[in-house]
Amino acid sequence: MKKEKAIAAIRRELGAVTAERRAAQNDPAALASRIALRSFQSQRMARTHADLLNSHESRKAAEFFLNDLYGTEDLTQRDADLVRVVPAMERMLPATALKTIAEAIALDALSEKLDAAMAQHLGQCFSEEDYIVAYRKMAARADRERQIAHVESLGNALCELVRIPMIGSTLAMMRGPAKLAGLAELQSFLERGFKAFKVMKNPHLFVSAIVQRERTIMDRLYAGAADPFMVDVAGN
Repeated sequence: MKKEKAIAAIRRELGAVTAERRAAQNDPAALASRIALRSFQSQRMARTHADLLNSHESRKAAEFFLNDLYGTEDLTQRDADLVRVVPAMERMLPATALKTIAEAIALDALSEKLDAAMAQHLGQCFSEEDYIVAYRKMAARADRERQIAHVESLGNALCELVRIPMIGSTLAMMRGPAKLAGLAELQSFLERGFKAFKVMKNPHLFVSAIVQRERTIMDRLYAGAADPFMVDVAGN
């Protein structure tokens, strides 16, 4: 992905995710419902990928996915900061880093849209059965497939990032300039992702495991399986 294409994607997805978050911020009940939903989903994913979280090699990468990409933290200010520093990002960051950011924001924007619909339906208190019914009812399968595709694309972008010669040193050298340019949080995000993926011997296997399990769960949810969150972790 060229810099121009990545920047265009970042601007587009930032607009989408900002609109979704602004709507929630203006409605305290809606915001509380979203937080409840994300907490449920984060806990579910932690159970599904417990082996990856408990592995010394993949723990940081699993935590990065759960906390940086699907945590409950309010990212409204981060989005506002990103809008402001897009020109600096284009000047300072390599194309592969911009691609990683674009994929992360695309995932974030789609997840916010899907979560908004489910949270409105579920409210702040719901059971696992309530969640399963809402999952099937409130989102088209094509949107869920696209959400998992974004997870895969982001994971592959991080795999690509760690293969770039000297990228670790480059990111480290950028800390000072990034802070001055207002890119400190973005810089930290990239470094956390880089460090988490760098320690794995085969990060593509990690990405493949997550994607395959999430697709299996999606298939079971839409098929009406009695226990859709049961997956064969041993066989990934």
